[in-house]
Amino acid sequence: MQKSDWRGVFPAITTPFRADGSVDEAFLAEHVDWLVRSGCRGIVALGSLGEGATLREAEKVRILEVCRGAIRGRVPLVAAISGLATQACVELARAAEAIGCDGLMVLPAYVYRGDWRETEAHFSAIIEATSLSCMLYNNPIAYGTDLSVRDIEELAARHENVHAVKDSSGDVRRLTALRERLGARLALFAGLDDMVTEATLMGGDGWIAGLANAFPEESVRLFELAHSGNAEEARRLYEWFLPLLRFDTLPKFVQLIKLVQAEVGRGNEAVRAPRLPLSQTERAEALAVIRERIALLGRTAAIASA
Repeated sequence: MQKSDWRGVFPAITTPFRADGSVDEAFLAEHVDWLVRSGCRGIVALGSLGEGATLREAEKVRILEVCRGAIRGRVPLVAAISGLATQACVELARAAEAIGCDGLMVLPAYVYRGDWRETEAHFSAIIEATSLSCMLYNNPIAYGTDLSVRDIEELAARHENVHAVKDSSGDVRRLTALRERLGARLALFAGLDDMVTEATLMGGDGWIAGLANAFPEESVRLFELAHSGNAEEARRLYEWFLPLLRFDTLPKFVQLIKLVQAEVGRGNEAVRAPRLPLSQTERAEALAVIRERIALLGRTAAIASA
């Protein structure tokens, strides 16, 4: 996987569970195939939306194997690498390479918020563990570790296989600052669903997308409109999509996005503890938004399919 492969919509896939709590491998394979056929340019597995922190190591390996088989070489498979211990992350990165993954999305360590010396050592250990193309993931809101533009510049200078960065700071100025400092050295990805149009119009190369799990064609169309500079049509589609895209930024984003999937017939609402299903009130409020957006979809169909 080269830097040029880091472009377009890469869904951060949810992990489907059966009623007994096990991973639904059959649906996972079907879901991944559908996303690829819908125009997505890559698949990211084991991320926060995929409830990676609740998965056992054997389950992570098996999920990557199922995804690899379903993709059949059509697009890159990217493994999100996260955990409490650096060594465990290194071992998962090596397993991902052995399975045949094409890239890694590298997260800071969970829970412990190290200083830059420790954070850099954690990232570097994972990046150096394989020859795979790597994306740095910056999400200070969720993880409490903020990679500055200077930090990212340093990691990119130190490691030739760092090819992309996913920014979930919510500040589109981060992407413009990165472009100013690094030029075309890294592919820049929007990491929050409700910043994709702004980020892409300002030169972003891709989108690690959550709502693409339910609306992949609309997600791809939105990105392509923005990437081509068609701001007016992008704005119209974005306005329809935004109430759903904002689910990606809420604490219960996993439950909410799985609810959207269930409502469009592409999955179920099952999550793993410590997450619990949405309360009756939460679910009713979310469903009202989802159903309103679906009812309006026909009005934007010409944009989405143009």
